[in-house]
Amino acid sequence: MMGTFKKAGTTPKKHLAEFKFDEDHNLGDTLTVEIFADAKFVDVVGTSKGKGFQGVVKRHGFGGVGQSTHGQDDRARKPGSIGACSYPAKVFKGMRMGGQMGGDRVTTQNLQVLKVIPEHNLLLVKGSVAGCNGSTVLIKK
Repeated sequence: MMGTFKKAGTTPKKHLAEFKFDEDHNLGDTLTVEIFADAKFVDVVGTSKGKGFQGVVKRHGFGGVGQSTHGQDDRARKPGSIGACSYPAKVFKGMRMGGQMGGDRVTTQNLQVLKVIPEHNLLLVKGSVAGCNGSTVLIKK
């Protein structure tokens, strides 16, 4: 990566991204929030919080078995039946089951720009932004 930074004429940075612009920008330019001064709405792309392996109740909102008596020993948060018997003898793709939850690329569209503060390089938007505090996001006009 040192060759990339040397070609751009800049010191190594923590985050590296490539953008297409209609205006004239040179390789290695630092972009500030002033490019959003005339924008009323923006799209924000971030990585959602990772939650690890989750069951069907948390991941898909299943209700579980619903009762704790009449022989329901350990099935309170289980998915229940997941397919047919001898035919088709498989579980179809897309079946909602437990698995990895979170850590996905999420785009929140049409967030209202409340204020642009160029002296502190801050952009205030109204709405939720995916990711944890301090994470890197991508903002599109």
